[in-house]
Amino acid sequence: MSGKNHTDRAYDAELRSLKDKLASMTGLVEDMIARSTTALADGDVELARSTRQIDAQVNALEVEVDELCMLLLAKRQPVASDLRMITLAMKMVTDLERIGDLAVNVCERVQVMSGPPPPAVTQRLSKMAEVVQGMIRDAIDGFIQRDVERARGVFGRDQIVDDLYRELARELQGQMMRDREFVDRGVHLQACSKFLERIGDHATNLAELVIFLVLGKDVRHKAERFDLKPP
Repeated sequence: MSGKNHTDRAYDAELRSLKDKLASMTGLVEDMIARSTTALADGDVELARSTRQIDAQVNALEVEVDELCMLLLAKRQPVASDLRMITLAMKMVTDLERIGDLAVNVCERVQVMSGPPPPAVTQRLSKMAEVVQGMIRDAIDGFIQRDVERARGVFGRDQIVDDLYRELARELQGQMMRDREFVDRGVHLQACSKFLERIGDHATNLAELVIFLVLGKDVRHKAERFDLKPP
């Protein structure tokens, strides 16, 4: 009689559970980014406060993924691509947890700021948030689907985030020089833009792990990552 035995089916179910938890954690941090930047744009302290509470769910999922990965490594003794996927998943949840922390940092600034940002600043912050959310989603989907091209698309968007960050820094500095009453709010907004820029860096880290998963190549800080081809 052919077919997988009970152990194989259980192992497959555990791997699916690992991928599902990664996807769930990604959805939560995307939601935190969207909610925190909306709270920032609207000066909505209550939304900022409720968004911070989601971080507990992100932290719990990080623990669950770590425990599942340790179980798989100890109990199933995976080899080849499964071993690489499981060990890299532990690194990925660390980046996702830090992204959640950065969204919390934005919420903390909302709770101490005096009013929403100027429209031009809001526009750039919202664009940064939109771009980094897409970067995170594509990196995790690329990991789950072992899709090099999807992950590679993340790298170019990190430059978009960096450019927006620099544009926003110039605008905020100019406004702080013109209006001394804006200085305190400007400092908080500069910090929020930095948090989003760092989220972009973490999304890039995630994409680099996808390349390592599929191709076994370490492309951190290398131009080579733009020229990679699937095997």
